[in-house]
Amino acid sequence: MAPWLEVHRGQAPLIVAFPHTGTQIPGELEPRLVSPWLARKDADWWVHQLYDFAPSMGATTVRTTISRTVIDVNRDPSGLSLYPGRPTTELCPTTTFDGEELYLPALCPDAAEIERRRMSYFDPYHAALSREVDRLRHRHGAVVVYDAHSIRSWIPRLFAEKLPRFNVGTHDGASCNEALGGAVVAVCSNSGASHVLNGRFKGGWTTRHYGRPGEGVHAIQMELACRSYMQEPPDTPAEHNWPPPYDPAHASGTRDVLKQVLQACLSFIEARQW
Repeated sequence: MAPWLEVHRGQAPLIVAFPHTGTQIPGELEPRLVSPWLARKDADWWVHQLYDFAPSMGATTVRTTISRTVIDVNRDPSGLSLYPGRPTTELCPTTTFDGEELYLPALCPDAAEIERRRMSYFDPYHAALSREVDRLRHRHGAVVVYDAHSIRSWIPRLFAEKLPRFNVGTHDGASCNEALGGAVVAVCSNSGASHVLNGRFKGGWTTRHYGRPGEGVHAIQMELACRSYMQEPPDTPAEHNWPPPYDPAHASGTRDVLKQVLQACLSFIEARQW
């Protein structure tokens, strides 16, 4: 297995995927970037630590340690936008979420390089994820693919208002059974925190690609507003304050809710609601 690909195999019918927590950038790429900090700015900081309890629940985890600036394994590999007409970033991003240029002039990846990165990183990540989906679906009859994300609470270029704390995506109900989406939303609602189902984030390529509820694969995305688990700066992050260090005390309440969310996913399968 590639050293940048981390797979923990569990036996429960649940996979937790971490497509954006990586920060590794190949050494040959760094000189082409405006700055390594800018290239890591939009990582889903600390999310794999936030969910480090998942293996104890029997979940399988799949994580890439490669930065999303190298390649975003949650984008359509064809290059099609997940949100047509809205600002977003590409398969191999050339700007940050705030619209800042990632590459020095004339050094953005061309089509050939994008294809090499897809073959080197995107394809192996999804081959590993597909293997785990097949293994657990055959073992249990059905499986939940839970795509774990976070994003800053307010990014004017991407969304005008401050995000709710819990943003649940089911591709407008197409990627999983309605009962699963309802169970996850119920946990978020009971927490008293702000939440939304299929709001600004309806699920990325992983949710849309793997979600085949008629075949026993139920995919759901959780996009956490960063303030849910970290001391998020009130303004646009700068190199001196981003990312804040992981704060277990600040994260503890959200961790408790997420444990209940993952348990709801397991209970959905175990109750054969699908």
